[in-house]
Amino acid sequence: MLNDRQELAVTTDSLTAIAAINEFIMRSLRYGRDAEQVILQAIAADPTCAIAQAYAAAYYLSQESAIARRQAVPFLQQAQRYQQQATEREQLYIRAIVAWSKGAISEAIEYHHNIAQRFPQDLVSVQQGQYHYFYRGDKAGLLQIAETVLSANPDHADLLGMVAFALEQCHRLDEAEAIGRYATHLDRHNPWAHHAVAHVMETQERAEDGIAWMESLADTWESCNSMLYTHNWWHVALFYLKQNEPQTVLSLYDQRVWGQARKASPKDQVGAIALLLRLDLKGIDTGNRWHQLLPHLRPRLHEHSLPFQDLHYIYAIARAEQSDAVNEMLSSIISHAQTLEPSAHKRWMDVAIPAARGMVAHAKQDWLGAIAYLKPTLPQLWAIGGSHAQRQVFQQIYYHAQLQHEQSGRSVQHHQPALPANVPAFA
Repeated sequence: MLNDRQELAVTTDSLTAIAAINEFIMRSLRYGRDAEQVILQAIAADPTCAIAQAYAAAYYLSQESAIARRQAVPFLQQAQRYQQQATEREQLYIRAIVAWSKGAISEAIEYHHNIAQRFPQDLVSVQQGQYHYFYRGDKAGLLQIAETVLSANPDHADLLGMVAFALEQCHRLDEAEAIGRYATHLDRHNPWAHHAVAHVMETQERAEDGIAWMESLADTWESCNSMLYTHNWWHVALFYLKQNEPQTVLSLYDQRVWGQARKASPKDQVGAIALLLRLDLKGIDTGNRWHQLLPHLRPRLHEHSLPFQDLHYIYAIARAEQSDAVNEMLSSIISHAQTLEPSAHKRWMDVAIPAARGMVAHAKQDWLGAIAYLKPTLPQLWAIGGSHAQRQVFQQIYYHAQLQHEQSGRSVQHHQPALPANVPAFA
């Protein structure tokens, strides 16, 4: 048995395996490139290392695609096969990942909290607990799990980045910026802390400060995976959009956002869609960029990993004028919602489905439909997950539809939006 870089016992006697696990931990906490290859090296060195198998499964599950979920299965099976010989912490972690794979997110969160309380050095587990809270829209939980381990890791730059982002989501902006800056002072190569401070500046509409902050640190993002690399540049693009520099935004989209995206990655796709959408709302011509996304979105029609992602996909497909695909996806979302446990079912039926209809209506310039469908979802949008900055676009769509309708001089009274063909009404 050997200790990892977190000073936690790992059930392996392979120095090669533990070295790879240590590298995987670092890359996970820093959103580094090629984490997949690194953890596979650990497994090759010691296939009986249960937590290495679980780390690989977690990596694939975090990709939030059907293909990646299938890729996770054999690693989970191996993790469970060797689980009994593992330490208590490793067993708790494996159970958390198994619960995630089954969609039992509340159970997964409980395991991550248990680990945080008993093994506070395990920041990979904390990070994954935050991931689940983030996509549940639970800002209090996002902060709680990070603060649980803060006293044991008071000057750990990566943890401070997690705390800073959670504070920002809880609207504690001054604290978030101070801790994000301190985390960056401790270690300049801290992209999540950079991101947390960018969120503060976005919320406070400090575009000039945001550009200066992010561009002064952008050289450190070259080691990031495509998700955070493109997302941090996405934030830079939002600042330039606020500064009314659309050509700079389009250039960033082409060179830094979609241009550097892993085209099959759902998160990278969502970032590209979110930026094009904001350009649309500004009345900026985006050329054929919507149609360029379409081939990469077709595999998303029946996945339904996260409602936040589905709302982006369906808007992009509607903007690319693919009515049959839109109707197919709407029907599929409804069928998916029927399979879920009650709380998830309610989240999809009460928020995601009407919001999806509103997104489609807006993409088709049906302003009345967009207003009617989106208005009742606005107070509940937190339930679909994502950050404040990411969810803000749904409100912008609603207000844009209102403005377009008012300019057309028509009334929204007694309007019943038309449903796309072959798609049943939601409950």
